[in-house]
Amino acid sequence: MSFQDMFKNSVLEGFTSMDISAGRIMATFVVTCVLACYIFLIYRLMTRKSFYSKGFNVSLAAISVITAAIILAMQSNLVISLGMVGALSIVRFRTAIKDPMDLVFLFWSISIGIICGAGLYEVALLTCLVVTVLVLVLENIPASRAPMMLVVNLADADQESRVLDITRKYSRFYKVRSRNLTGGGMDMIVEVKVKDESAFVKEVCALDTVQSASLIAHDGEVTF
Repeated sequence: MSFQDMFKNSVLEGFTSMDISAGRIMATFVVTCVLACYIFLIYRLMTRKSFYSKGFNVSLAAISVITAAIILAMQSNLVISLGMVGALSIVRFRTAIKDPMDLVFLFWSISIGIICGAGLYEVALLTCLVVTVLVLVLENIPASRAPMMLVVNLADADQESRVLDITRKYSRFYKVRSRNLTGGGMDMIVEVKVKDESAFVKEVCALDTVQSASLIAHDGEVTF
């Protein structure tokens, strides 16, 4: 037999179907479903969103099972695997992921489906445990306190120094973020880090030139 015939036979063997037992299929789906439900519960317990998205959480569990089924189908036949690659390459998901943790759970769900579809159940279980411990540990690490925004409306723009004197009294760190002149007055925004917030705002409001003062929390970057 020539080398050309051997090459053709090897290529043709790659296109033949590989039997996957029913027990392997059932074991894959059972393990994937259990781990998918585990991801569902972890996401439900750890999410900090004001409005919990149950639809996104359900989709995380479904993605694991669907991915495992795709991996099983790709293992059964080379033609199917090439078709899957071609079909999935034209799919475009345009839904924006706003929370980085949602992206973590999405990749976690997909990876569990791939690992279970490949039959590496121990790796899938270990991945779930490691990711859970890692996320819990990093989530509970105390972060520096985020600064707040003091919004002041002054009737006299020349009295800015008096507001900054009070700000300096209550906070070592402060930074003027905005000055907006309106006629003879001024609207000013100051970034501050204070402990006694109530006393600070009351003393600023006590100034005769201050028409209004608000202390606002924000979700910006933490300043160390």
